[in-house]
Amino acid sequence: MPRPFLVVAIALTAGAAHAASFRSGPLEVTQPWSRPAVMGFSGVGYMRVSNHGREAETLIGVESPIASHVEMHRSMMKDGVMSMAPAPRVAIPPGGSVTFAPGGYHLMFMDLKRNLKPGDRAPATLIFSDHRRISVSFEVTSGEAPEGH
Repeated sequence: MPRPFLVVAIALTAGAAHAASFRSGPLEVTQPWSRPAVMGFSGVGYMRVSNHGREAETLIGVESPIASHVEMHRSMMKDGVMSMAPAPRVAIPPGGSVTFAPGGYHLMFMDLKRNLKPGDRAPATLIFSDHRRISVSFEVTSGEAPEGH
C-alpha cells in the first residue's frame, strides 16, 4: 500500500473508533462511552439512542457482565439542587433520540467486577419493551466525552 493511502487508512480507522454505532431495526445506539472506575464501585455509561422508526420504542433495562447489575438513572436540577432518581423506562420517540450524558440520563454499572481503565471496552446489552436486544461496547475514555459527542 503506498504511504499516502496508509496514512489516510489509519486516519479513517482512528475516526471510526470514536463513531461507534450499534443498530437493530429502527434503533441505533451511537458513541457509547464510559469513565474510568474501580472494581467494587459504580461505573457510568453514556450514549445516544435514536429511533429511526415510526413508532415509539422504550428502553426497559440493561445487562452487563462487568457489573452485578445496571440501573438507568436521570439527574435533574430542581431549586438549585442536583438530584438523581432511577429511570426504570426511557421512551425513545419516533424519529427522535434520547441522549444519555452527564447531567441527564445515564447508566450506572453497579458493583463493578473489574477496573475500567482508559482504552478498555465495557460490554452491555440494551433491552427494549418489544424484546429487542442491542449489544453495545462502551469505550472507556480518560474521563471526557469522545469528540463529537
